[in-house]
Amino acid sequence: MDTTTFRISVNRNAHIVEADPATPLLYILRNTLELNGPRFGCGMAQCGACMVLIDGKPVPSCSLPVRAVGEAEITTLEGLAPAGDTLHPVQQAFAEEQAAQCGYCLNGAIISAVALLRHSPNPTEEEIRKGMQRVLCRCGAHARMIRAIQQVK
Repeated sequence: MDTTTFRISVNRNAHIVEADPATPLLYILRNTLELNGPRFGCGMAQCGACMVLIDGKPVPSCSLPVRAVGEAEITTLEGLAPAGDTLHPVQQAFAEEQAAQCGYCLNGAIISAVALLRHSPNPTEEEIRKGMQRVLCRCGAHARMIRAIQQVK
C-alpha cells in the first residue's frame, strides 16, 4: 500500500495524516484521529451513521476517499459545539426530547439537522423530514427527532 501525506482540517484544527489516498475519510477520523462521532454503518453511504459536515454540507464519510477532501473544513459531532464543555443547540434539543434509543443513527441525525437548520432556520415538518431522509433509524425515534429540531431556535 502506497501512503501519501495529507493535511486535513477537522473541527477547526489542522492535522497531518499518512494514508493510502483511497482510504475512506471515516477510517481517518475514527482510527487515526480517534473521533467517535461518525460511525461505520452500512459502508455504502446509505444509512447516515458516518455523516460529517464538509464545508457545512452533510456528507457520508464512509465512501469519501481522503484524497477528495482537499482543503475543505470537516466538522464531526465532536466539533459542533463552540466550546468542548457545552452542547450545540441541536445536541441539547435531542437530549431534552430524548430523541434517540440505541443511538447508532444519532450522529447522522444531528449532523443532518445542523445542516438543515443552517440552510433553513425555521423549517416546516415536511422540510425536516426531507432533510433527515439520509438517516436510517430503526428504533422509531423519528417523531422525537422532529420535535427536537423544531425546538431549536
